[in-house]
Amino acid sequence: MGTAVSIELADDRPDPELRALIDDVCGWLHEVDARFSTYKDDSEVSRMRRGELTAASCSDDLRQVLAACADLWRDTDGYFDAYAAGPLDPSGYVKGWSVEVASDRLLAAGSANHYINAGGDIRMRGLHPEGGPWRVGIRHPWEADKLSWVLALTDGAVATSGTYERGNHVLNPRTGTPARGLRSVTVVGPSLALADAYATAALAMGEPGLTWLAKLATDGYDSAVVTDDGRAFSSANLPAAV
Repeated sequence: MGTAVSIELADDRPDPELRALIDDVCGWLHEVDARFSTYKDDSEVSRMRRGELTAASCSDDLRQVLAACADLWRDTDGYFDAYAAGPLDPSGYVKGWSVEVASDRLLAAGSANHYINAGGDIRMRGLHPEGGPWRVGIRHPWEADKLSWVLALTDGAVATSGTYERGNHVLNPRTGTPARGLRSVTVVGPSLALADAYATAALAMGEPGLTWLAKLATDGYDSAVVTDDGRAFSSANLPAAV
């Protein structure tokens, strides 16, 4: 996926059991990378891009992702578009979805307290090893050694999309040009798959994304945004740490 993933388990279990849980998560994430990579010639996504696979002949996971991307395209008025750059690229959904599935697998295996961070897309459950909620710092979009917000959650997802590390890599699908207006978009909610996609869509919208994000708060997805000119906005129920 082109990023590092860190996993923290806070359950009181024997070390071999914890290691086995981490091995399972890592195995799943490597499976996702092999299947959905746009850089590996033998991945399902690459084969579909070349016309060697159809939706009917691909894996259940890829069909599920394609269906989710289609739903998000409709729900975001086209601003979340897996075809924004031309060929199929579901990466804006896959990373959050794969970590959400990994968290579900950990929970099903009995890990009620854990934290997974995939390049700033984070899913946490339960309590921190020292008790209390998990704390997540949202990086300042100009000063890397500073934070814009600190969040505190016991069960939820945090996804950030921005231009301060990879440049203007998100396209406005309506113009085909790099998105402008928003420097950093963080979305917090119950599902990392959706939070990740929503953050990407809002960044693609530019400043109109502020109004769109405000509407998402009624569905349990709060947000924190910094604009290109340095203004900061956050929704009323953002779980900021005291």
